[in-house]
Amino acid sequence: MRTYCFGIDVGGTTVKCGLFRTDGTLVEKWEIPTRKDNNGEQILPDVAAAVNAKIEEKGISKDDVEGVGIGVPGPVNSKGEVPRAVNLYWGYKNVVGELEEMTGLRAKAGNDANVAALGEAWKGAAAGSSDVIMVTLGTGVGGGIIVDGKIVTGHHGAGGEIGHANVDHHETESCNCGNKGCLEQFASATGIVRMAKKELAASGENSVLRDMDDISAKAVLDAFKENDPVAVATMEKVGEQLGGSLAIFACVTDPETIVIGGGVSKAGQPLIDCIRKYYKEYTFSSCKDTPIVIATLGNDAGIYGAAKMVL
Repeated sequence: MRTYCFGIDVGGTTVKCGLFRTDGTLVEKWEIPTRKDNNGEQILPDVAAAVNAKIEEKGISKDDVEGVGIGVPGPVNSKGEVPRAVNLYWGYKNVVGELEEMTGLRAKAGNDANVAALGEAWKGAAAGSSDVIMVTLGTGVGGGIIVDGKIVTGHHGAGGEIGHANVDHHETESCNCGNKGCLEQFASATGIVRMAKKELAASGENSVLRDMDDISAKAVLDAFKENDPVAVATMEKVGEQLGGSLAIFACVTDPETIVIGGGVSKAGQPLIDCIRKYYKEYTFSSCKDTPIVIATLGNDAGIYGAAKMVL
């Protein structure tokens, strides 16, 4: 094993970069802007330039670098090809081929949510677990599934698209993906706001949420922690959808640990308790005691997971 590797996490605004020792020690992390003009044609050259510059700055020989791992916001197949990444304005892109050509290093590419799950399994909340399900609750719902220490990519690169599992066949509103009844419509930050507004309309209960002109997910979660009746009813429904979904996924992959990340996870233990209650009710007997924990690497999960991919 060589001494160093790089982990890259491409976001819509910035590209997070990490130089690691191959034992998982983070040597240095930094960011560069994500230049999306001209269909994002500069993104990979900018990444390659950042890697090459860091190698030169540190006086590292490329012979001592294991490779570069990169997570991108879109489906990635097993060859490291992206058919389309809407947030980066990419059409088809051979991410691995281009990076290897520009850096002279071995490269691996994966979907950003899958890569973050690998990071949490390597050095985060699920460290030491080889079978992990991670759900990221942010503006949308992302997911990553790790089996035997490896990311489940799937034939179309859509493995781990937990947010677009259909959890309500009777939903009439559409998800951003075009389907109706996706988990993302209930358990994301925007989904929580949508559910709270429905609860306010259906309930006569007093609530601090009634006095707000613009309800946010944070407001709902803060009210939930204060036992506000409308917020509690909202989060019970969110917990049932999410806990029930995880119960189904657990029957497929039998995880050692389930990790909850993203901005919504800042609600902490009350959220976990709400999810766990329904998870335990609905899942198969062998999976009932699987720990459900909050992610610990935060925004660094992507660079850790990307680095792990090349090891």
